[in-house]
Amino acid sequence: MPALSSTMTEGKIVSWIKSEGDLLSKGESVVVVESDKADTDVETFYDGILAAIVVPEGETAPVGAPIGLLAETEEEIAEAKAKAASKASGSTPPVDINKVVGTGPYGRVTPADVEAAAGIAVSKPSESLAATVKAAASSSVSPPLPGSNIVPFTTMQAAVSKNTVESLSVPTFRVGYLVITDALDAFHDTPKGVTMTALLAKAAAMALVQHPVVNASCKDGKSLTYNSNINIAVAVAINGGLITTVLQDADKLDMYLLSKKWKELVEKARAKQLQPHEYNSGTFTVSDLGMFGVDRFDAILPPGHGAIMAVGASKPTVLADKDGFFSVKNKMLVIAISILL
Repeated sequence: MPALSSTMTEGKIVSWIKSEGDLLSKGESVVVVESDKADTDVETFYDGILAAIVVPEGETAPVGAPIGLLAETEEEIAEAKAKAASKASGSTPPVDINKVVGTGPYGRVTPADVEAAAGIAVSKPSESLAATVKAAASSSVSPPLPGSNIVPFTTMQAAVSKNTVESLSVPTFRVGYLVITDALDAFHDTPKGVTMTALLAKAAAMALVQHPVVNASCKDGKSLTYNSNINIAVAVAINGGLITTVLQDADKLDMYLLSKKWKELVEKARAKQLQPHEYNSGTFTVSDLGMFGVDRFDAILPPGHGAIMAVGASKPTVLADKDGFFSVKNKMLVIAISILL
């Protein structure tokens, strides 16, 4: 199971593009994996034969665990199948795999087949252990209300939950500032096709050029990591979760190219077609809820980032100047949430 993002700890097999026995070429897509960010085609780095599928569709595996076995020759296929069955059973029985009769689909050798050939009784949890586990579970979890429906987390939702809990262990401070946005709103309203998200990302990137420490992060509690690139991650709501797409080198791109890139990333995110570098290379995050009329909110600092900027709605505000005259200006509240550097 490959690590498709910096926060990924496990992945779910969405589908196997190839089947057992198929010939594979280096660089060919073999399996689709659902990470905490997106669904990604995983390629093989070698030529060979897909000898055994260790993790079937719909199941999960931790990063680094084998999900399939590759054989160089047809003679190695039987050995690979035995290894797959052995890994699934958690043992290495001394049996001749050629004499094991497979009872699985299409004659596949299952863990039970290997155990039976080795004379190992299929282990079953004792009734007392099952009762203990059941009692512990019932005592710690409140029973669902009548008519309620329990839906397990998707991989993405589980990752969001995990990252949210982890963010509570990071010491942060928050600071808010009201910004007059008349010029920003006027530029956005011109028919130039530039999105507000691109404008905010560009403004943040240019500020980070002048203040590189805000673009840095503290990952080990002992040192600062100054990032050579300014990659603005922007939160995007998608079906069933949230993902931060990354505008790489936002300080070096002009407004129109940045806006075009942003639109492409949103389309790819909602189609679950993002590549790993398009969601795991951010150095600073922008979260904008202004389009929903939200005045202010506290964003959650993503793992590995030094700061996140929460942007509220731009609204007309009555202001008084130094001479006592009143005027109406558009203002938005910007809240920066940063790790204690």
